[in-house]
This record gives sequence, C-alpha cells and structure tokens, in this order.
Amino acid sequence: MVETVADPEAELSVRERIVAAARRQFAERGFAGTSLQAVADAVGIRKPSLLYHFRSKDILRRAVLDDVLAHWKSELPRLLAQSRSGKDRFAGGVGALVSFFQADPSRARLIVREMLDQPELVKQLLTEHVRPWTGLVVDYIRMGQSMGQVRDDVDAESYVVQIATMVIGTVATGEVSRSMISGDREDGVAAQISELVRLARAGLFNVRPPPGA
Repeated sequence: MVETVADPEAELSVRERIVAAARRQFAERGFAGTSLQAVADAVGIRKPSLLYHFRSKDILRRAVLDDVLAHWKSELPRLLAQSRSGKDRFAGGVGALVSFFQADPSRARLIVREMLDQPELVKQLLTEHVRPWTGLVVDYIRMGQSMGQVRDDVDAESYVVQIATMVIGTVATGEVSRSMISGDREDGVAAQISELVRLARAGLFNVRPPPGA
C-alpha cells in the first residue's frame, strides 16, 4: 500500500495559491522577470482566472508583500502575551521569526529583493505592518533595562532592526554563504542561524554573577 503525503497547499483557496506561487517566483526571478502567465501556470489555472482575482501584476505584488508582512501584526503580540519573562519573550520572538522564514525561504528572498527593487513601497509596508510589533519589542527591552535584566548599552530600536535584518539576510543568502564554511556543511544554514541567536542573546541580557561572587 502506497502512503500518500498531504499537499500543504491542497486546502488553500485559489487566491492563496496564486499569492504563494507569485511569492516563490518573485523571490527567484524578481518582479520584472516574472510573468502573470508563469504564475498562472505554476498554480495550474488559466491567466484570465488569475486576473479575476488580481487585476494587474502590481496588485498581485502588493498582495504578496502584504501576505508576508501582515503575519507579524497578530503573531508577535500573541507570543509576547504568552511569555512570562524577558528571556521567554526573546526566545519566542526570535524563534518565531526564524521559523517563519526558514519554513519558506522565498519569504526572506522576496523581502531582500523588494527592498532593493522598490524601497519606497517596502518602507511604507514596513511602517504599516511591522513597526507596531517592533515597538512592542522595544518597550519590552526598555522594561528589561529598567529591571536590570537587559544591558544598559543596548539601543533597543537598533537592536530589534538588526536582529530582524540578520535573520532575513541569513535565510535569504544561507545556501550561498554556507560555502564559506569548511566542507560546505549540510547544516551550514542552521549553524549560522544558531550562532546568530546565541550572539543576539549574549548581547542583550546581563550575565548575573554566581552566588557569593
């Protein structure tokens, strides 16, 4: 008996499948190098059917970016609300960020491409979708500083931006940059992410001296 493997996109609506296919193609080929026909072919529909959902390529592009960035409007506040300590919030927030982009690296590659190709639109979307949750994290870092848990020399806003940028950049370029690791290790990308998280944690929290020191 042959075991069938569930298709993770099988339950998605046609609109969601179009967005997912466009995200992968925009990430791989760039916006200019991707045609609506290619997206329709990837979904398995006719181009007129795609245009029923998205009247133009520019509208589809905006939908793809909205889909990637809007995720954080609800996800991060939920994680922060569940966390009881600063270290829990750090682990939850960074873990969610890493998992989201590693689950589909095209998300990270898309953001990097679009930052370079159309910075003004991406700045607008980051302000709309991402700045609210970065503000929450900044507030938690400053709270930790006031309680002596977080290093005083941490610039909270710059820290949050740098961590997000490093995670996105590492996932987006990891398959290439891992060639700089000896032997082109198969776990190269995971090792880079693990080291990034370790350094991020070490640079954020105060190390308490051992009892009696």
